[in-house]
Amino acid sequence: MTSEQTPDAPRTGRAARSGPPAQTPGTAPTAPVAGERPRRLTYAAALVALEGLALVVAGLWMLVLGVAGNSDDRQQAVTGGITLVVLALLPLLAARGLLALRSWSRGPAVITQIMALPVAYNLLQADSVAIPAGIVLGVVAIAALVLLINRETTRALGIRGPGRAQDEEPPAGQQRSAGRK
Repeated sequence: MTSEQTPDAPRTGRAARSGPPAQTPGTAPTAPVAGERPRRLTYAAALVALEGLALVVAGLWMLVLGVAGNSDDRQQAVTGGITLVVLALLPLLAARGLLALRSWSRGPAVITQIMALPVAYNLLQADSVAIPAGIVLGVVAIAALVLLINRETTRALGIRGPGRAQDEEPPAGQQRSAGRK
């Protein structure tokens, strides 16, 4: 702490994001923010973003090969490259939504992992250097799925299971209408 800063002064930069908010004289300590992002959710978002970036790299690589004429079928390489780059938007947007604690983002992230599992299986069936890629993709997809369906992640995103909507208390001044006709 510098001589210009006091324990009660507002913090800026990284220190402001890494701990509880600064207190001013006369205020009570605040409880942790209910919307904090759990570490598991951050890891899941990182894995989903990694898959999206891998799709972008693979798509651009196919596109360059197709445009440069190093591919057997130029049109197929260009189409495949563009398709992979466009498909990369799904996991990249899902990762951004996960980091922003948006409940809609878990669906596309889970779908991406489910789609990655058969791709990993097919890579494992190849007799080439694709086998290590299949292993890595399978491990990443399973790890991301486990992180995405974790209770802590689900709670942070505000997702309730089936039949859990009645468990919440109504806002103050309102009564439940479940038993009334």
